[in-house]
Amino acid sequence: MNKPVQARTLKTRAKLIDAAKAVVAESGYEALRVEEVVQRAGVAKGTFFAHFRDKDALMDQLLGAQLREILDDIAAGPQPRTAAEMVTALAPLIAFATSERYVFDVVIRHSGAAAITEIGPIALAFEQQFRLSLQWVTHPDLPVRDDIPPELLAEGIGAFLIQAISLAFCALHSSVSVEERLEPYLRAWLR
Repeated sequence: MNKPVQARTLKTRAKLIDAAKAVVAESGYEALRVEEVVQRAGVAKGTFFAHFRDKDALMDQLLGAQLREILDDIAAGPQPRTAAEMVTALAPLIAFATSERYVFDVVIRHSGAAAITEIGPIALAFEQQFRLSLQWVTHPDLPVRDDIPPELLAEGIGAFLIQAISLAFCALHSSVSVEERLEPYLRAWLR
């Protein structure tokens, strides 16, 4: 039988997350250190590890929450009718994923693609992005190919998004923006 989570435990976890958000706001995600988080939260280092397995587990929470918020905002926006409009809709997600290489690295590690057995907030955000893409490709205002299932079209959008972002961090291919690279991929894939 699961014991109910105590209010004090929830408050402590919230303090740790708030402290981590403050560090990130000042210095970025990569600069976040567990020592600084516990100092700002006013708790012992052991308390941090009682709530989070490690720094990556905290990052999964922080980045996953941010990704889901961005995806909620995108979903509330207008239905894209072209590949160009789809890229425009995805621009906030692209901006966040490319804000720091560290952010992208953690997102990919926790996406579920790295055989992580635990489904966390980042992996759930990937599922949310898939569902959003599926909604787009099944909407009658977006003419798409009908020779493959809509689920495959939606997965392809996510795959091309990751590919375009990956190449933005590659020295050989970084001269083309993510948006410039993504739009032709989507036009070719969806038509």
